[in-house]
Amino acid sequence: MSQYDQLASKESVDKAIEALKANGIEAKFIETGEEAKKEVFSILPEGAEVMTMASVTVDTLGISKEVQESGKYNSVKNKLNSMNRETQSLEMSKLGSAPDWSVGSVHAVTEDGYVLIASNTGSQLPAYASGAAHVIWVVGTQKIVKNTDEGMKRIYDYVLPLESERLGKIYPGVRSNVSKLLIINKEINPKRITVILVGEILGF
Repeated sequence: MSQYDQLASKESVDKAIEALKANGIEAKFIETGEEAKKEVFSILPEGAEVMTMASVTVDTLGISKEVQESGKYNSVKNKLNSMNRETQSLEMSKLGSAPDWSVGSVHAVTEDGYVLIASNTGSQLPAYASGAAHVIWVVGTQKIVKNTDEGMKRIYDYVLPLESERLGKIYPGVRSNVSKLLIINKEINPKRITVILVGEILGF
């Protein structure tokens, strides 16, 4: 067992929620992953343009599948999957960088209201930083840490090895990297970002 796969205490969750709100980020606690999934779809308007980012959490909860297969949403990922990477790479990057709605997860949330996202390619970071009009993050409370220093340790000591292991099973011999790192200290656009903290271990 690791300190990074233990659900946060109620005190820690409450601190994080209060601090996130103070930093301009909507935040709420929901007990279960299934309830969190329902919450996501209560927020997403039907017919909206939605990009589900690469996320173990989002995939595990079936959110990606619902967006891509239900027919209720304009799935950016479906559009990207129909395009040619060799001839349309710039157009594909633009589509992924500025969707109306972006849904994913993060790697650490601090008790003082900061959010950390690590990436190998950086493809999801433009949308999270400012490109997407709306962002929803579903986050297991095991990802709550004291501060950004602990968040960095969580990413390098815990998340990176697990992501490398996951990637290696798909592409033998390939390892992941923390090539790009986004830290959101404050959101100046009220209600652009919503963090749903979940009382279940989701993702890593």
